[in-house]
Amino acid sequence: MIDRVMQAVDDLWDAEVQFLQGLVRRPSTLHHEAEIQNWIARELAEMGLEVDRWEIDPGALKSLPGYSPVEWSYHGRPNLVGTLRGSGGGKSLLLNGHVDVVSVEPIHFWSHDPWGGEIVDGRMYGRGSADMKSGIAAMIFAVKALQRAGVRLKGDVYLNTVIEEECTGAGALSTIARGYRADAVVIPEPFGQTALISQVGVLWARVTVRGAGAHARSASAATNAIFKALPLLQAVKELEAEVNRPEAKPAVWRDIPHPINYNVGQFHAGDWTSTVPAEAVFEVRIGTYPGENLEDVKARFKDRIMEAARRDPWLRDHLPEVIFYAFHAEGADFDPNQEIFAALADAHQAVTGTPIRHEVTTATTDARFFQLYQGVQTTCYGPSGDNLHAADEWVDLESVRSVTKVLARLMMDWCGADA
Repeated sequence: MIDRVMQAVDDLWDAEVQFLQGLVRRPSTLHHEAEIQNWIARELAEMGLEVDRWEIDPGALKSLPGYSPVEWSYHGRPNLVGTLRGSGGGKSLLLNGHVDVVSVEPIHFWSHDPWGGEIVDGRMYGRGSADMKSGIAAMIFAVKALQRAGVRLKGDVYLNTVIEEECTGAGALSTIARGYRADAVVIPEPFGQTALISQVGVLWARVTVRGAGAHARSASAATNAIFKALPLLQAVKELEAEVNRPEAKPAVWRDIPHPINYNVGQFHAGDWTSTVPAEAVFEVRIGTYPGENLEDVKARFKDRIMEAARRDPWLRDHLPEVIFYAFHAEGADFDPNQEIFAALADAHQAVTGTPIRHEVTTATTDARFFQLYQGVQTTCYGPSGDNLHAADEWVDLESVRSVTKVLARLMMDWCGADA
């Protein structure tokens, strides 16, 4: 039975590569996820799965732990679950993947079409090819291989594709709110076929700095908001250095040189070269350790910004505004002694012939929701790739095939299978 399933993965490989290209060729940045979700929904329906497609209701999420406040609408942006019903008597498994991807700008840095899914030397290039459309292709085609091989699982399998992993996690939280729960969750994020045991938390902060605008001819008598933002940016870097001190690191993070990043990801000021900008706005992605209270982290960040502002004669009288929006993601640990880790390790060993390794990531994933708020054993395990959130993102295609086989074996072992 196992041999039939592994052969089915190989037989379906060309179709899987084409499917992954189809995913990459459907741009799915924030607010533009409908096309790809509808396309996946049709695929799952053709496979005979029960398809549940819904739009997120933020009002139903606001009272739930893990909610991230937003400034936009969820209209026309579906979430999706395809359910493969088991014959009964086995454990259930939820495979989760996010369809949303980040911007491709500046596009002139790309050597390959960011929406082309081009294949060169065993790599597929394109935004989302690694993060994480390859994982979505692997989990869907693992189920297809089981079906092609005539294997009936005993436990239910849920294929869950969500939006907003890259900025809120609302898609995963909405899946929980809709009532979906499994005995374990695996998310095929591109971690190089390692099993995730810890991840940081993430906050997004927006700092607005006020100046005094004027015509450029009077610039020497005006107050340029860009320059007034500089000491605040320096304060951000100083605080980042402090939280990365060796004595501040939890034990599992001691070998990570710089686990907590305070990334200044956006800076906006001015709209005319001959005008002194009256306002500057910068946004910071703030990392946190597992177990840290997000309200304490927010207070520490805001206090440091205000301390820096009060040292400046202008800013002292025109204090900046600091708000936190979108990401309010707690850090999370995933106990490698949980049953799902053992089952995943066995499947990985059987397919690759090597022991599985564990991953500690300085990024966040949707795994936190299922572990922290459902108490469900959870980890991430997915393909190998590089240039995530950068130009020329790519995924190693043979690693995608390997992950597909591992997920298929995992489902057979975890859920139970009938020939």
